[in-house]
Amino acid sequence: MEKIMDWSGMLFQGWNGILRTVIVGTLAYAALVVALRTSGKRTLAKLNAFDLVVTVALGSTLATILLSKNVALAEGVTALLLLIALQYGVTALSVRSASLARIVRSEPTLLLRDGEILSRAMKHARVTEAELETVVRTEGQCDPKMVSAVILESDGSFSVIAAPEWVRRTGSQSHQPGDATRESHSG
Repeated sequence: MEKIMDWSGMLFQGWNGILRTVIVGTLAYAALVVALRTSGKRTLAKLNAFDLVVTVALGSTLATILLSKNVALAEGVTALLLLIALQYGVTALSVRSASLARIVRSEPTLLLRDGEILSRAMKHARVTEAELETVVRTEGQCDPKMVSAVILESDGSFSVIAAPEWVRRTGSQSHQPGDATRESHSG
């Protein structure tokens, strides 16, 4: 005989659960706001992948506190404070230690310079030419040749630096008008 799905607790399990969510959620949120204000803006700066992981972990922890009856408010707030303290400690130490900074942060990667795609960097960063072209278009540029640089930043975002006006007017990055080092002297 096949067991029929029990729908009774799927939509509503009683007022106790709702009351717990409201009380614990409000207190956990307040604790998180106070902790974030105390730790400073850097805690949520998302400057690199490590910062993103901490931000996602904070959100996941808050959600667990709100929805899991198995996690008491004190345990949840302790977990939030631990994540913030660890992030604060790692970032403070990485400012003082170049070796720790290299472990925690990635360096930005130049993917395009003066309109030329840097294939080795693109392969290393696992970015396709089509993706690069999408980034360039997103920044309002029609042609990668009219871009001075595209940089894959430490946080995974892209920075696009438009070519100077003279490049956009002439359509060439080969030389700047009046640049004696690049102009040919044909006689």
